[in-house]
Amino acid sequence: MTHVLVVEDDIATAREIEAALQDHGFEVSCTDNGRDGLVRAISDSYDIIVLDRMLPGALDGLGMLTALRASGISTPVLILSALSALDERVRGLRAGGDDYLTKPFEFIELTARLDALARRRSAPSEERVSRLKVANLELDLLRRNVRRGERQIDLLPREYALLEYLARHAGQVVTRTMLFEAVWNYSYDERTNVIEVHMGRLRRKVDAEGEEQMIHTIRGAGYVLRAPE
Repeated sequence: MTHVLVVEDDIATAREIEAALQDHGFEVSCTDNGRDGLVRAISDSYDIIVLDRMLPGALDGLGMLTALRASGISTPVLILSALSALDERVRGLRAGGDDYLTKPFEFIELTARLDALARRRSAPSEERVSRLKVANLELDLLRRNVRRGERQIDLLPREYALLEYLARHAGQVVTRTMLFEAVWNYSYDERTNVIEVHMGRLRRKVDAEGEEQMIHTIRGAGYVLRAPE
């Protein structure tokens, strides 16, 4: 079972996060300040840390994260923050954060991001993986070729990047925000339909006529690539 340490000073928010993560099947421990969070992260074993950016006291979220990395602790850290400006996100990631989620957020996105971090932690190094396979869909990461069964699928670079990200998280819901950050490298803008356009093209290529559907839209959440049932 994935064990998550939540460092959040707002009691109501911490309880909501704890309940959502427990419902998702995670084991959860909580603390409300950076000093205790650092001590627990160093002395105990956690799979992921959810860290509030704006913690009270002498040790805020970035201070705790910096001290954690200086101590040689490599546990994946997802930063939560109301600070959504690009420079703040960059500061968090450069301090050693593995992901950054701005408040307010949907819990389905939080759990999706934590699933991704847990999967990344337990999976073989991406550098050693040369192929991704989901049912009869196979991606050759070295040649950037895609096949479904005996059929070759020709993809544009952005379509390939989308499919690779979905395949690395096969069976898991990935949100539009996650796709935007991974493929376009900037924050998702709800006013644009660029993801829907690209996903529509990708779906028509991957799920050809007569084939069982593999790319699914999860209403209000995002997308998932999964093997046909």
